[in-house]
Amino acid sequence: MKNTLRITLAALSTFSAVPSVCAGSLQIAPVGLELLAPTSAGTLKLENQGTKTLEVQLRVFRWSQVNGQERLEPTTDVVVSPPVVSVAPQSDVTVRVVRLNKQKIVGEEGYRVLVDELPDPATRKNGVLSIVLRQVLPVFFRSQAAGSPDVKWTIEKSGGKTFVSAQNVGQRKLRVSQLKLTDNNGRTAVVSKGLVGYVLGESSMRWRLPPEASNLATDRALTISAQGDAGPINTTANIAQR
Repeated sequence: MKNTLRITLAALSTFSAVPSVCAGSLQIAPVGLELLAPTSAGTLKLENQGTKTLEVQLRVFRWSQVNGQERLEPTTDVVVSPPVVSVAPQSDVTVRVVRLNKQKIVGEEGYRVLVDELPDPATRKNGVLSIVLRQVLPVFFRSQAAGSPDVKWTIEKSGGKTFVSAQNVGQRKLRVSQLKLTDNNGRTAVVSKGLVGYVLGESSMRWRLPPEASNLATDRALTISAQGDAGPINTTANIAQR
């Protein structure tokens, strides 16, 4: 396996907006964990609503954001136990997500649990690991002293494309949904009506603007409207001069 596993934001965010995940016959609850120190473990319930036994593999990756891009890296600081389970039809299995690293948490640590539904062993080819379905769940371990998110927004142009960028100088992540931009003339561009993604603590992210954003007047700051963890976001995005 490569040292770094890169996954697009869309794949990372698909299953983060509802209290349980149901894809095919495998349902997972909750869809993410937020654990406050000194708590170092949480549980996930995998339920098989189908008629055949499911073989499921679970892996944990350290989650960071570098230069506005998502990055997942293998880690031994957090594990899932057991990492491989068989879930019989119309039954469920509970697994534990445990932080093994004994060092004190500073701010907030982000991880992703990859839940892979594996094919029937009877149809699996020798030496080949194929995946029927993958679900990706967020996991956060946070210190009690972690500061709130503090995000600054900018509009950037690069390679003929326009992006909205968010830099979080706070220690806690900000979950962003229903993101919309408005110019001084009242014209709007909707980036997403649902979940856009996360800006991790002391990190930055950026998202490409939709085509209709080209109609916005970008000689001045744009108004940002969105929904965050703690409520509505209403602020401005300055235009980055390059």
